[in-house]
Amino acid sequence: MTAKPAATEVDIHELLAGRWSPRAFSAAPLSREHLHSLLEAARWAPSSSNLQPWRFIAFDRHRDEAAFQRAFETLAPSNRTWNVRVPVLVCVTASTLTPKGDVSRTALYDTGAAAMALVLQAHALGLATHQMGGFDRDAFRAAFEIPPEVEIIAMVAVGHHGDANLLDDALREREAAPRARKALGETSFEGAWGKGFE
Repeated sequence: MTAKPAATEVDIHELLAGRWSPRAFSAAPLSREHLHSLLEAARWAPSSSNLQPWRFIAFDRHRDEAAFQRAFETLAPSNRTWNVRVPVLVCVTASTLTPKGDVSRTALYDTGAAAMALVLQAHALGLATHQMGGFDRDAFRAAFEIPPEVEIIAMVAVGHHGDANLLDDALREREAAPRARKALGETSFEGAWGKGFE
């Protein structure tokens, strides 16, 4: 399954409505050009004062199996099961200090925007991405000597869409389930806190 469009209340751009997070990935390698394109899209994301706090660490199992394995081993066991065929993992991190050494209040927000640019570029290229919070950040920091002022935020699986029939029963069921979101009035307010947008 490569398409799973969102059932939106009003029309939104296909790039947004069509992006989803599959768990079925092909073992086919990701081209260097595609990976470069994703990182370039992230590079051009907006950021406060143009500080660009994001730092992406890419792990391509076809170029450096040892580094990929070290990143893979930090994934939660439940995420390892469906990442066995994923060709690329990208760790999303943010430098939390400004050049003056002050704490950046927008570093995580800006890095989220860059990560979204990366996954939208992937979708535009027909690729699959799945962002994960389930991994051991302390183990990742130790394995790759990440500086203390850098926040380790997420891991992103990147590759080509695969065959959902290769997933276990529970994951295959989740793969086929309809996409769902909270009602707009629960997440978007107008004029006051808690006053749902209508």
